[in-house]
Amino acid sequence: MSSDLTSTAADGAPHVYGSSDAPDELNAALTGGEVPVAVYGLGKMGLPLATVYAEVTGNVTGVDVDPGVVRRVNRGGSHVTGEPGLDDAVGEAVAAGALTATGDGEAAAEAARLHVIIVPTLIDEGNEPDLSVVTEVAGTIAAGLEPGDMVVAESTLPPRTCRDTLLPLLESEGGVPREEFGLAFCPERTSSGRALEDIRGAYPKIVGGVDDESGRLAELIYGNVNSNDVIRVSDATTAEAVKVFEGVYRDVNIGLANELGRHAGELDVDVTEAIEAANTQPFCEIHRPGAGVGGHCIPYYPHFLIQEFDVDSRLMETARDVNEAMPAYTANAALDGLLNEGVDPADASVLVLGLTYRPGVDELRATPALPIVEELSSAGTDVDAVDPVTDDGEPFERAGAAVRDLDDVGDGTYDAVVLVTDQPAFESLDVPALGPEDRDLVVVDGRQALTELRGRDGVAYRGVGVNV
Repeated sequence: MSSDLTSTAADGAPHVYGSSDAPDELNAALTGGEVPVAVYGLGKMGLPLATVYAEVTGNVTGVDVDPGVVRRVNRGGSHVTGEPGLDDAVGEAVAAGALTATGDGEAAAEAARLHVIIVPTLIDEGNEPDLSVVTEVAGTIAAGLEPGDMVVAESTLPPRTCRDTLLPLLESEGGVPREEFGLAFCPERTSSGRALEDIRGAYPKIVGGVDDESGRLAELIYGNVNSNDVIRVSDATTAEAVKVFEGVYRDVNIGLANELGRHAGELDVDVTEAIEAANTQPFCEIHRPGAGVGGHCIPYYPHFLIQEFDVDSRLMETARDVNEAMPAYTANAALDGLLNEGVDPADASVLVLGLTYRPGVDELRATPALPIVEELSSAGTDVDAVDPVTDDGEPFERAGAAVRDLDDVGDGTYDAVVLVTDQPAFESLDVPALGPEDRDLVVVDGRQALTELRGRDGVAYRGVGVNV
């Protein structure tokens, strides 16, 4: 954003909150570029969101603390990988003058009349929700807040954050009377690898305001952004709960699948086969067991309820415990397999396939591969790790692994192979050929992606949830 941003801040821009304009007039102002929009956070979800807002409004400033991100966006480029269509969409929006980027959040806030927050909300070492980035952004917005402004939070938040934290902060630091600005929670419902599709309308958009006017405006705004339905719920707290509940459902369901998967040996059945058959009944939708749960969403969101509210949450806590134990379970399957083959783990070489938390997405946050590497390394094994999707091998090197290129793996010989993330590039890898000549190669299949190796000569197959 140019340095003259402050001098042109919102001159002539219409009020959004509390406007007397009819809905058609507000829609026309929004889509006609009369309402300056600031999107705070240009990360994996923020840049796609800013781009879609730019397509709709033609007047978006993206704010990010990383100067490299700002420079790249202003050159019409995207730093986010693995998002189909994003590079072209950013380039077109910048070329059209619909999207610019800046590191000056306060200047952007002074110019904007619609403020959209989409920055990470994580947990600290004690599993308490960490709202520091969100509140910092809210403070930046408050510095430029004017009567008639509308603030939208898309970052996933613990329920009651808008009501109890963001609203008082904006009011106290912004100097604008409470009745003269709006605040709504409109959670992103977006998956990596399909961000533009999701934002544009793959799913209904949930919106909820801290008051009726905020809810009404959020519904109007996202009626332009999202081609699917817009579901307006009672208030911002309900909308916050919707997003957290989605993540909790998946975590608990995966925890159930993982617990069932650990019964495979005792039941003497292939649990994944049983799950697939059970899911043909319309009231059953059990997820698949696996080596662990990662990413920036599912491992964190249950704590937004467990830690924040004085309510018995045994089911959510148990699911978290089960899922957090799966990396050690997976690593121990490899160690036990080595012992069964007469190999001391301290003398063994193990290859870990897949380091990102899911296929095709360069994201290491809460990846189960890291504790698996740590567990294997602590047992004394020599660990090689490979993943063609990410260039960030430093965490795994610190954990004791040697990070290899996929092209070099075929030249090695290993006592065990552990598949953590089933990257498509691994489909061409001849896994049995990686084993020693004088004994079976231990294969631990953490994603049921190597089931064709069951019963294969030279392979001692162990699958998570798969009985052999």
